[in-house]
Amino acid sequence: MTTTADLEALLATHEDDVLAPNALAELDDREEFPDGAVRLLDYAGLAAHYVLTPDGDFSRTVRLLRAVARRDLTVAIAHGKTFLGAAPVWVAGTPEQAARLAERVRAGEAVCWGLTEHDHGADLLASEFAAVAADTDLDGWRLTGEKWLINNATRSTLACVLARTDPAGGGRGFSLFLVDKRQLTHGSWRNLPKVRTHGIRGADISGFALDGAPVPADALVGERGDGIAVVLKTLQLTRIACTALSLGAADHALRLARDFATGRELYGRRLADVPHIRRILGRAAAAALTAEAVSVLSARSVHTLPGELSAISALTKAYVPTLTQETLTSLGELLGVRGFLTSPPGGGFAKLERDHRICAIFDGSTVVNRAALLNQMPRLTRQLSRRRTDAEGLRAAADLTAPLPPFDPARLTMLSVTGCSAVQALPDMAARILDQGPPQAAPLIDRLLARLARLERESADFVPVAGGLPSTAFGLAEAYERAYAAASCLLLWLENPPLRTGRLGTYGLWLRACLTVLAGEEESAGSHGTDATSVFDALADVVLATPATEFTLWGGAA
Repeated sequence: MTTTADLEALLATHEDDVLAPNALAELDDREEFPDGAVRLLDYAGLAAHYVLTPDGDFSRTVRLLRAVARRDLTVAIAHGKTFLGAAPVWVAGTPEQAARLAERVRAGEAVCWGLTEHDHGADLLASEFAAVAADTDLDGWRLTGEKWLINNATRSTLACVLARTDPAGGGRGFSLFLVDKRQLTHGSWRNLPKVRTHGIRGADISGFALDGAPVPADALVGERGDGIAVVLKTLQLTRIACTALSLGAADHALRLARDFATGRELYGRRLADVPHIRRILGRAAAAALTAEAVSVLSARSVHTLPGELSAISALTKAYVPTLTQETLTSLGELLGVRGFLTSPPGGGFAKLERDHRICAIFDGSTVVNRAALLNQMPRLTRQLSRRRTDAEGLRAAADLTAPLPPFDPARLTMLSVTGCSAVQALPDMAARILDQGPPQAAPLIDRLLARLARLERESADFVPVAGGLPSTAFGLAEAYERAYAAASCLLLWLENPPLRTGRLGTYGLWLRACLTVLAGEEESAGSHGTDATSVFDALADVVLATPATEFTLWGGAA
């Protein structure tokens, strides 16, 4: 299987041709698909990692997609979409369906996921795309309707499509079908035109229309009526996979900002030596490391804590793209006017920033994911008060050297019965850090525990309101996301001694920087001797001295 080191080495050899920034920018200007770069990824065998076998490693898939995304988001999104399209089969397909699809995915065939429709958007229960059973089950189904704003809708040979199988609709009124375009009768499938988009301009964002298209009985994924449930369980995987795009975008942006700061002078002084610039760089790096910690823990939790993914995936998808977009905004201010140029010396930052905006919308917007978290908040709050955790699953997720158990889709649930072990373990982890961790982190831990106590108080009486949630409730979701992010940082620090060494680990630098971001700089500065300026300044030194591909907590060679 391809390692991230292998992929990085291959991609580096093509940074002057199909992955050259100027070449990718020209394709973007012409709104053309990046064929050359996608073929390179096919050659690299990346598609094999979109097959989620029981003995596979979901976290490796995230690492590999991150390596692509740090070069170009359009390329990563165009190629990685196959994982999203195939994932429902890994979740609910029969062994025979999974085996057949795995063979075709490994061979480089693209798969799209047909969920949304022009008139209904992401309101899946309003979908009109219909499947009507033939005379007998053996005769299969006939599919009719349109799917719109679908990534790789035109280029794919396979489509996993949500269809209404009960005219009355409802939670049990929809089913999923894996449609093989090559087997459809002539005239029953029609591609819809490419849709022009603000970002990822070269991606195949289009749609398709079916008119009584016949599909065999074994095209049904899962049982009839299971469509919505399978989609929601599949989103628990794809939402975490999307964090790879944000991590790669942050890597790319930090590299551009670092190169600009080291290569430009202002009044006879390097920008990299200006305190304000260093603070921006250091804070951006701390935010990127915080997002990475969340992604690492969540990706490994797919194997070790699958029953909690309904909560973990929602908060992860809300938190990581939002924090990354804020980070891109701050780095854009550092770059100044160059951040808005579409050609050097802007270095592609404008394209990067535009492309990343879609990441917050993929697989449910930030609001949608926070609403999903809030709907579980009463149970999450009860479990938080009990302090019960799946200690073994949590430890296996956090220990980067621990072997991952097989992925078991049968353990995915619509709601987490056990809450979120990482947040529930936060007080215990904080005590361990105070006892074993860097003394400089103590004031930040105190601030963290105070915020957790406030979250418990404010969420104690919260009850989701049928038909809508008050805007003030979303503050609870954000607070819970920050608690999970803090738990991710503490867990990785405690379970991985190598992360306590080197320039990032000495004196708890990365941990203190991440906790400073989570606590809020204005609250951290000067508190008990903790100074956000000094910790961000120290982190800026590391950024300025470290290649972008190596500025990571996660081992890059796995």
